[in-house]
Amino acid sequence: MPDRKLNLAVVIGSTRSGRFGPVPAQWIAAEAAGRDDFDVDVIDLAQVWLPDVLPQSFDGSLPPAVLDLSPWLTRADAFVIVTPEYNHSFPASLKNAIDWYVDEWKAKPVAFVSYGGVAGGVRAVSDLRAIFPELHAVTVRDAVCFPHCREKFDAEGNPKDPEGCAAAAKAMLDQLSWWAHVLRDARAHKPYPG
Repeated sequence: MPDRKLNLAVVIGSTRSGRFGPVPAQWIAAEAAGRDDFDVDVIDLAQVWLPDVLPQSFDGSLPPAVLDLSPWLTRADAFVIVTPEYNHSFPASLKNAIDWYVDEWKAKPVAFVSYGGVAGGVRAVSDLRAIFPELHAVTVRDAVCFPHCREKFDAEGNPKDPEGCAAAAKAMLDQLSWWAHVLRDARAHKPYPG
């Protein structure tokens, strides 16, 4: 009997007006949905409205927006974070979303699609690779980046290099799927101790 599909959450990390993030997010979501191993949800932080101020402790009640997003993150077996690079790092909206949650990230794999100017968001991804292990998440080695991102997609949101982009997506999603299966099976066998 084949394993049930993995639940993949694609998170659009930018909330900036005029942002480009939905374009690569919809592309990678479609790439993942076209496979036989993922069910895909797209989470747009611009539509979630998480508060900017975190409580001193998480012992009390949480804001409704935080509670509303939690089941989506909890259900996910894996994540693809879609991030721009702002000032050599990732946006504050993404850090805010990461920090509101703890258990939702634990023992799950995270992959990255980045975009931006000449660097294509690689510095943002580098910073995120330092943060997610602190939440007991695993980051996959391969990522997809789009330097000069607005030149890389046509007016319909399709990559101008479909074969190259599909190959990069496949490599990343193959690794993400492998880790997601391993970690889901491990969590089912024994709760993560962190």
